[in-house]
Amino acid sequence: MEATLSRKEQIEITATSLFKKKGFSATSMRDLANALGIEAASIYSHIKSKEEILQRVCFRMADEFFEALDTAEGSESTATDCLKAAIAAHVQVLTKNTAASAVFLHEWRHLSEPHLSTYLALRDKYEARFREIIRSGIEKGEFFLADEKFAVLTILSGLNWIHTWYKPEGKMTPEEIAENLSAMLLNGLTSSQELTIPDTLTQSN
Repeated sequence: MEATLSRKEQIEITATSLFKKKGFSATSMRDLANALGIEAASIYSHIKSKEEILQRVCFRMADEFFEALDTAEGSESTATDCLKAAIAAHVQVLTKNTAASAVFLHEWRHLSEPHLSTYLALRDKYEARFREIIRSGIEKGEFFLADEKFAVLTILSGLNWIHTWYKPEGKMTPEEIAENLSAMLLNGLTSSQELTIPDTLTQSN
């Protein structure tokens, strides 16, 4: 038996869907009220502003990504297997709620301070964890590349578009998507021909 959602949960779910469809800036409280079938004034008895919802979505998703990465890193010994597990964990979080994933990845720019700085610090910390996995692989002779930062940006950029095309009823499960993406992304890392990245690319990020 499914649990009954609270009004606040209903508001957050509906707002997340609207933020994905229209964008945070273009979504008004009246849009949200109309989608919920209630008066706009009544929404304020549950939330202070639409940014409160954006904050909740962004930081809840951040927690989910870190929790999944913690589990992935703790379950494997080699850097290769650890990176595969990290990729699979990232895919699982992205596909669990594609609307929230889209908001987390694209609407964070509308966070006000100090929430924006906190979000950016968390993003940098998450990327650094991936870089550490790759750096470990380079030191162990599992990966061959000149710049782990470029590798992480490439990996996460490739993964973070999944929410635009993933469908639960599609041909591939999240596990199969992760397996296929891991195979493609790791192919370049494990090649014995070292890839040299131009300074202009690494210095621009």
